[in-house]
Amino acid sequence: MEIYTIGFTKRSAEDFFESLSNWGIERLVDVRVSNNSQLAGFAKKLDLAYLLRELVGADYHHEPLLAPTKALLKDYRTKQLDWGQYEAAFVNLLSERKIEDEIPGDLFLPRTVLLCSEPTPAFCHRRLVVEYLNGSWGDVQAVDL
Repeated sequence: MEIYTIGFTKRSAEDFFESLSNWGIERLVDVRVSNNSQLAGFAKKLDLAYLLRELVGADYHHEPLLAPTKALLKDYRTKQLDWGQYEAAFVNLLSERKIEDEIPGDLFLPRTVLLCSEPTPAFCHRRLVVEYLNGSWGDVQAVDL
C-alpha cells in the first residue's frame, strides 16, 4: 500500500493543488493537531475541504489520532526536545493510541495523502506515521509529493 505525504508550507496554493491533482489524490487525511490556524492560509480546515473538493475532486478527513499532542509539539518547537527525543515520544504515542487497530486500513484505499505543515518529511511526523504503520501492517510505503 502506498500512502502519500505532503506539507503545505513553502508551497503556493497552485503548486500544492496541482501536485495533488497530478498524483490522482482522492482523499486527504489531515494529521495536524491544529488545523484552523490563521497561519495555515489556504490549508485551514474549511478552506482546504472546499478547495480539495472543487479543485481536485478529493475528500477531506481530519484524523487527530495521527497528530502529536499540543504539549509534545510545543516541547519540540521550544527546543525542550530534540528531534530524536520528539521522534521517540511520538512513536510511543502512536503505540499507546494503538493506531494500527484504531485506524481502519480502508481509510487508505482511495489514493490518500497525509497532510501536515512541514515542507519535507525528514523532520515531520507524517513520515513517522507511515513508518509506524509499515512496522505494524507491513507493505506500507511513503511517497512524498
